[in-house]
Amino acid sequence: MEDNYLYYGDNLDILGEKIADNSIDLCYIDPPFNSKRNYNQIYNNIGKEDRVQTLAFVDTWEWDAAATQGMYELQSGIAGIKAADLLAGLQKVLGNGSLLAYLVSMCLRINEIQRVLKPTGSFFLHCDPTASHYLKLLCDCLFCSRGGEFVNEIIWRYHTGGVSKRWFAKKHDTIFWYAKSKEYLFFPERIQIARTEKSMKRAQNPIGARISADNNTKMPEDVFEIQALNPMAAERLGYPTQKPVALLERIIKAASNEGDVVLDCYCGGGTTIDAAQGLGRKWIGVDITYNSIALIEERLANVYKGKAKYILRGVPQDMESARALAERADKTRKEFEKWAILKYTNNKAMVNEKKGGDGGIDGRARTRDATGWRDVLFSVKSGNYTVDMVKAFAKTIEDNKAACGFMIVMKEPTAGMKQIAAGMGSYQGALAQPVPRLQFALVREMLENGAVYPLPGMTADVIKKAAEREIGQTELL
Repeated sequence: MEDNYLYYGDNLDILGEKIADNSIDLCYIDPPFNSKRNYNQIYNNIGKEDRVQTLAFVDTWEWDAAATQGMYELQSGIAGIKAADLLAGLQKVLGNGSLLAYLVSMCLRINEIQRVLKPTGSFFLHCDPTASHYLKLLCDCLFCSRGGEFVNEIIWRYHTGGVSKRWFAKKHDTIFWYAKSKEYLFFPERIQIARTEKSMKRAQNPIGARISADNNTKMPEDVFEIQALNPMAAERLGYPTQKPVALLERIIKAASNEGDVVLDCYCGGGTTIDAAQGLGRKWIGVDITYNSIALIEERLANVYKGKAKYILRGVPQDMESARALAERADKTRKEFEKWAILKYTNNKAMVNEKKGGDGGIDGRARTRDATGWRDVLFSVKSGNYTVDMVKAFAKTIEDNKAACGFMIVMKEPTAGMKQIAAGMGSYQGALAQPVPRLQFALVREMLENGAVYPLPGMTADVIKKAAEREIGQTELL
């Protein structure tokens, strides 16, 4: 593979349609854990408390038509007889509920991951105790019954705040390592870690002398002591399940070579992509939410200053694909709004999770003028919209004392709508030329001209910039 790829879309579709058999050297995934929670992306706190968060992803599952269809496909043998038998047995025990729906979704995708791995390839599955025991059974069926093997259960141990009076403090995740065959790659010498003072004292030669200073490292064990990202960590970008780069660097160094292809089909905040790029690997990233894609693009731009070259696939390029995104069913039902707002502002806006009672506000940016910080509001209309909707948004701009507002629309506004906008007057602030206080941004023009937001230099960054670091040399804590 000559290029890196970042895909926006369902990873099951991307795996099945875009990634060839035996083409991936290493796959790491940090998928949803069936935690029955919704996870929000946190933006920079600019000028006042955050009022807007984006729903990053939904980790709740239900037995629906998709789960029924997936179970049917698995029972037909696409993932092998053992996986089919396992799920049939679990169905008798668990019933057709959220956990089985989750396991069906994961089985379909891990089956594809096993297919695309090279014979020397490795798969690292990051999980927690919520469903790890079931996931291990699935992986045993999908790998071990096909000539692969279970290599390690890695414990990632970290220190974070918070204890409980009802159970022992939960301070670790599990990473299962499976290989497609017995010929997998492993280079432990590349990830030797520093000895602690305590272990230095224990590691003495036969005559009792301390080990020499030039032998101050040891081979890693199956417990990784790497600090999690606390809320104030310089590396944290606001993505809810972001993992430290050090964790991914250790895995990638140990089980792949420079130039190998690394896949993460739940790439979220982009840590795997960042680590693979810094370590000289090729990479493929996939995510189903556009705010993840936007965050990864920002991250790569900030860390690699234009040197990270990749091909972006799956984002709308024309009106037909924009309409397809607008009509796409998704758990968050916000994907078109996310894409439209982030595309129009070049990732300078926050997407609003709240629906109903918000005056039609789908997103916000913040601009500073002589009066201080002021909101810039966005409303997205993927289909038909009315004069009354325009009037309502105009009132919302006034009620919020916003600097200005933008309606991002698929269809041209009528003369009556333009008249309402004209009646709102203009906003100048620190701009050289005033802009209409309410204006319409056509998706067609955005696709043709790129980001055409008129306030880019006056809008605060809402996504935290990735901290600078020595690429590939992250400190292991």
